[in-house]
Parts: sequence; C-alpha cells; structure tokens
Amino acid sequence: MRNSVAVLLLAAAMSAPPSFAADNSAASVTDMQALRAAVRADKKAYVASLLALTPDEEKKFWPAYEAYQRTMDITGREKNVTIMGVIGQDKPVSDPYAKQIAKDIMVADDMEAKARHTLYSRVMRALPAVKAVRYLQLENKIRAVQAYDMAESLPLIK
Repeated sequence: MRNSVAVLLLAAAMSAPPSFAADNSAASVTDMQALRAAVRADKKAYVASLLALTPDEEKKFWPAYEAYQRTMDITGREKNVTIMGVIGQDKPVSDPYAKQIAKDIMVADDMEAKARHTLYSRVMRALPAVKAVRYLQLENKIRAVQAYDMAESLPLIK
C-alpha cells in the first residue's frame, strides 16, 4: 500500500509544472518550439525581453554577448563547411579524410568551449548573479536547440 501511494505521489510530482516556470516568460523558455521560433525571429530581442537589463547592465552585457555570438558564428561556419564537404561527396570517406573531419570538428568544439568560458567570466562580472545564470541557461538552451536541429538534418558519413 505504501509503495502504491509513493508511486502515485511521485507521478503527480513529475507531472506538475515546475515551480520555477511560474511566470509566462520562464514558461515559454521551457517550450522548445516556442524558443526555436523566438530565436529565429530575433534572438537578441528575445534575450533582452527575458533579462530585463538596466541601462548600466546593458552597457556591460551586450559587448560580451556580441563577442560570444561572433565567435559562435565563426565556429558554426567552420563546422558547416566541414560537414557540407562530407555530404557533398555522396561516397564513402577515406580514413585520412575522416581523421581530418574529426580534427576539424574538435578544433571548432574547443573554440566554442573557450568562448563559453570567456562568456561566463564576462557575464558574471557584468550582471547580478541571478541574471547572469538566467542568461547562461538561456544561451545553453538555444545552443542545444541549434545543435539538435543540425544533428537531425545531417546524415552519418559513409
């Protein structure tokens, strides 16, 4: 009997909406389709709407944001060029070429990791900790959606 009650309580707790999503803006961030649409429409405006920055915070935050976005654009293009080269072949890839592909992807991943570390440092200095972490969570969700979209559309190499 106790096990049944415990299972029912656990099921109810898991199906209840999370308490951190109490306001509409936080709830919309948990809807990945809505997040994807908002980012495609205007990512910067979406981020601004969720952070509600003061003018002083804006002066410190936006340069860090812009620098990070530029770095991520560069690494994204490098990965795309590598992957598009593989897709365009439409034939099996040689071992040496596969090693080069792996190396190119790892270099881009390392650049992204360094950019995230720099972003973390700059954002934590620019904003109060709660806003900084909120942005870092949001950026992580955005990157996850983008990574999923890319992974979903790319075939495995032959």
